[in-house]
Amino acid sequence: MVLIPSFCLGAGSGSLASAVNSGSAFQQLQSGVPAANLAVIPDVVGRPVAAGVAAEMAMLLGFDGSVGSDGVPAPWQLKVKVGIAEVKNILENGEKALHLVCKDSSFAVERQINVNVADYRRLAWKWKAVHLPPQGDLRNKGANDQGLQLLLAFAGRKTLSYVWDSNAPEGTVSDESIGWPVNMKIKVMSVKTGAADEGKWITFSRNVYDDYRTIFGEAPGAVQGVRVQSNTQYTHSVAEGYVGNIVFSRIE
Repeated sequence: MVLIPSFCLGAGSGSLASAVNSGSAFQQLQSGVPAANLAVIPDVVGRPVAAGVAAEMAMLLGFDGSVGSDGVPAPWQLKVKVGIAEVKNILENGEKALHLVCKDSSFAVERQINVNVADYRRLAWKWKAVHLPPQGDLRNKGANDQGLQLLLAFAGRKTLSYVWDSNAPEGTVSDESIGWPVNMKIKVMSVKTGAADEGKWITFSRNVYDDYRTIFGEAPGAVQGVRVQSNTQYTHSVAEGYVGNIVFSRIE
């Protein structure tokens, strides 16, 4: 199940539009991450990105900003649709991560960015599922709960969501588009299925450019927002998981 990202609705629809200052997310990376940290950002094949060129090769969306009273690090912002969000900013294996607990709820943590995926085609991120909603299934509207989701909001009011689904096979694509007056095309892809790897950090890597072309049948515009999300309100269950660094990078 996909909540509508507030950055898809225009500046008047939510507070996220004012959460980051003008200028690209690449500028924020360059100014906000010390060179010592840039030197150890891995690219998608595990090689270190050299200090001084990291902003050209990869864009890191981490969780090491100042933490608000809601447990969310800046410039990420919390959006709650149903229930109560339990979010903590924790240190795991020397890296800041988000710990999400979702009890019969639906909430997300999101931020604005500006990434040209024609250049930065590879998206890599890490998830650790502790507990998934057992009956969750993106193929069933009445059970469309996923413990871990990563959404990309593109220019042109299109959203692509990657999910760790409890039951839908890997590669399943669901259409959750919303008609008038929202008029937003939303596609959801299962990239991991089932509970066999619960308790383990799993690294995912997708060619976002190719996924978008395959699913939407056209070249993508810029990615304007990123969201991590958890839902359990349809199956009235509990989910728990962790989200690690999110990295866009070039494909050599």
